[in-house]
Amino acid sequence: MTLSILVFRIAIAAVILTLITYFGFDRKENPIHSLVQNFLGAWYVFSGWIKATDPLGLGYKMVDYFAEFESTFSGTWMSFIAPLFPFLSNYSDGFSVFMICLEIALGVALIVGAFPKFTTKIFLVLLLFFTFLTGFTHLTGYVPKEANFFDFAAWGEFDKNNMRVTDCGCFGDFLKLEPKISFYKDLWLLIPAIFILFGAAKAHQLFNGGVRAAAVGLGTLGVFIYCLSNFSWDLPGMDFRPFKKGVNINTVKAAETKAAEEVKITHYKLKNKKTNEVISLEFDKYLKSYKDYPKTEWEVVEQVKTEPAIESTKISEFAVEDMNGNDATDEVLNDPNYSLWIVSYKLKDDGSTASKNMMTDSIFRFDTTMVNNLPVITKEFNRIDVREIVGEKYLWNPSYVAPWKEKVSKLGNEAQKNGLKIYSMTGLSDPARIEDFKNEVGAEFPFLMADDILLKTILRSNPGVLLVKNGLIIDKWHHNKVPTFSEMKASYIK
Repeated sequence: MTLSILVFRIAIAAVILTLITYFGFDRKENPIHSLVQNFLGAWYVFSGWIKATDPLGLGYKMVDYFAEFESTFSGTWMSFIAPLFPFLSNYSDGFSVFMICLEIALGVALIVGAFPKFTTKIFLVLLLFFTFLTGFTHLTGYVPKEANFFDFAAWGEFDKNNMRVTDCGCFGDFLKLEPKISFYKDLWLLIPAIFILFGAAKAHQLFNGGVRAAAVGLGTLGVFIYCLSNFSWDLPGMDFRPFKKGVNINTVKAAETKAAEEVKITHYKLKNKKTNEVISLEFDKYLKSYKDYPKTEWEVVEQVKTEPAIESTKISEFAVEDMNGNDATDEVLNDPNYSLWIVSYKLKDDGSTASKNMMTDSIFRFDTTMVNNLPVITKEFNRIDVREIVGEKYLWNPSYVAPWKEKVSKLGNEAQKNGLKIYSMTGLSDPARIEDFKNEVGAEFPFLMADDILLKTILRSNPGVLLVKNGLIIDKWHHNKVPTFSEMKASYIK
């Protein structure tokens, strides 16, 4: 799927909706306005529905934005805004669901013509918000890592490695768009959005006011329930991420690695340090004449490369290590037998506190005396010393610990007793903290560590479980849907 194909299909849907509006409902006054109205409505319904299949994905993306906004504003005269973003990060999942429901509600409202003046105003406000996000994402490519976004004098040549957030998440993992394309897409959508805003009086309206309001309300309620089913109650019903059921991680990783190795440099782009002139040289020509472009005068600003035959995904970045920092990737991926992966990108606590314990020590005096020409050690009470032991006590989140104790740890412990290897993976953390958590939830199996973003990509549940054999993902479960070992054995393990 490409953006152009998506636009074409939504346009076809808009034409069909307009024909229904024109002939089925006899709304023939403003067909052009109806077409634009239906196009934008269909666009928001589809965009919102795609996000609704994976609300956590949008939530994770908003956390990235909030972190960057905090860093950006904290270095300016607007630093008073910065504390707002960590607060919003704590409610990123709820913010995600709200945005999705609002997007769907606006889309349905446009299609049926509900509250046209109010709807077109809110539509434009939401689109401006999206445009701000995509614009920030793209424009940070011009801002060096060490510079603040608002330090416009420091902006330089565009470098995608400078971008603070790599994609806007407009269509989740269904369709990955370059930030530049996303930004231009939103700028283009502003034109029809302004068109329907000033032509709100011409908007078509289907059914009567009560039915229109009911359509918007029921649509919003339906997508709200759908959102909850896709992250709070269960895994997303549609998985567009690379670690989906049926994927062999070994095979895909090998293919992506080979494709990356076959990428070739075709040109070098050089920039003159004095004149800022940029020239492009073919690879072979550069190798022959690079001495003609000394580093004191010229710098390489870009290596132009061929596109890989297979686009790289997070599978290429799969890597885990044990508590001692030893690489365990090959062991995990090449286990020829059934194994359980227990994934938890973050072990959630309510904070930790120093605990003080008073210990008493009885002090004795020892001496040696001779009895019948033999040395005898005598022990005599001397005093009692009181000493203070300071330790770290972790206070784990009860709602997070509950599914571990009730389902996940029980499954892992029983599976391990029946010969399955357990690979419990969590984000990078202090080994002592992980050990404390194991004791808290009664986990008798070892833990491994990996990048938290990788773990979020593998499974939209914290914690969650995968059944894997030799790198092949057989099935995945949300912590609410984790089966017992006997159920898993009966259905999967042959």
